[in-house]
Amino acid sequence: MRSRLLKLVMISGGITMASMITATAAFAQTEPATKADLGATNIALNMLWVVLGAVLVVFMQAGFALVETGFCQARHAAHVVSTNFAIFGLGLVGFFFIGFPLAFGSFSYASFGLDKPVGGALIGSGNWIFLHKGPLMMMGKGYAPAALAFFFYMVAFMDTTATIPTGAMAERWKWNSFVVWGLFCGAIYYPIFAAWTWGGGWLSQLGDSLKLGHGYVDFAGSGVVHAVGGVAALAGAIVLGPRMGKYGPDGKARTIAGHHIPMAMLGTFILLFGWFGFNAASTFAATDIQFATVAANTAIAAAFGATAAMFLVMFTGAKKPDPGMMVNGMLAGLVAITAPCAFVSPLSSAIIGSLAAIIVVKAIGFFEARGIDDPVGAISVHGVGGLFGVLCVGIFADGKYGKGWNVLTRQYTIDHGIEGVVKGKFGQLGAQVIGMVVLCTVIFGIVYAFFSLQNKLTKGGIRSDEADEMIGLDIPEMGVLAYPEFERPASKTSVGVS
Repeated sequence: MRSRLLKLVMISGGITMASMITATAAFAQTEPATKADLGATNIALNMLWVVLGAVLVVFMQAGFALVETGFCQARHAAHVVSTNFAIFGLGLVGFFFIGFPLAFGSFSYASFGLDKPVGGALIGSGNWIFLHKGPLMMMGKGYAPAALAFFFYMVAFMDTTATIPTGAMAERWKWNSFVVWGLFCGAIYYPIFAAWTWGGGWLSQLGDSLKLGHGYVDFAGSGVVHAVGGVAALAGAIVLGPRMGKYGPDGKARTIAGHHIPMAMLGTFILLFGWFGFNAASTFAATDIQFATVAANTAIAAAFGATAAMFLVMFTGAKKPDPGMMVNGMLAGLVAITAPCAFVSPLSSAIIGSLAAIIVVKAIGFFEARGIDDPVGAISVHGVGGLFGVLCVGIFADGKYGKGWNVLTRQYTIDHGIEGVVKGKFGQLGAQVIGMVVLCTVIFGIVYAFFSLQNKLTKGGIRSDEADEMIGLDIPEMGVLAYPEFERPASKTSVGVS
């Protein structure tokens, strides 16, 4: 067992933890060998933790597929669910060849054996050589289990970003144009902000450059994953325009009912389940018991979010609980807690989840009133909710965790965890605000330019033909019907009817 564990660690990059000794000494002396075995066991356990977390996050794709398909009309169901299915493969291909080494070339983490960076971050270490070493790590002799475990975890995060626009752009997006998006997101779009934050880039180093707390901090991706996907959803929805029948002659929004609310709610429960891998496994170590706090905070924010949304709708508007808003309230709480989940108290998690739900419910109406059609509320849930989560780190972080966060090139020492406004510190909030501004300007600008350029260069644009939208995209785009018994002839009367 000892030799197998040592071999696993050695091919994964070596043991670099201070408590370990060299592999040579481990074989030569009995007592040091015991320590080495313990270190190797911890690394193997932590790698297993990361892989299990990745499996849970990949399973979230099923949740997204059910939520989006349930909230859309029956005649588009095969198309909508297929975009959620295909995005996993498309995004992974782009991430495999370009995106992963671009975003995480300078990342290392000794707790599961990833102690040697494969290159340099896009902006950060100043040693940008991903084209030289990155693909070789994945395809050549340089691959190692630790690096692949990290790749597997991060590719699941990237795919979450890639799938968010499929909801906001549903029922009117040409399949071929969607395919280009999936490859672009995995290869270029997602890795840019990921490199600037999790990959050791300039946002993560704001603690050094501007003395703003620990630099930009995002534990599991309210900004890096959700807001990046949310601003892409906004850009895509703007370029596509609203669905046929969404707005009447008077310009007022009409309700286009989803065809399967139970499906959408089941999908939300699957997302809740997967989210524990999304957040808790972001400790990257089962030996870091903070994952228990993260898991509890995640559940608290989700529950308070769903409940706050339910009561808000019950006491306003139609005076009845809206299943769709309960779903979006829970998702809002989950998205918002994702960045601060390791740094805040349970009470703060309850506040964050509740506030996020209220903000997102209002945001859905805000965008709809301005002619931006989002069939599932992805812009509000992931975009607005993600930005709010980014700010929550700078507001609610209590200083009990995160002492070593973003220690890459820091020239000074911070002897406390991440502290926000609740601790009387405003530097961290400043770093978070800068990250939020970059998301709303630079990242949004990149993806809006992508969709606009794609729309101009694609014959007929990236939006499906009017006749196809009227009969549903299942047959014209996919060649099959999700529900053959629901087939209807093309007519204007079918618009807006699921």
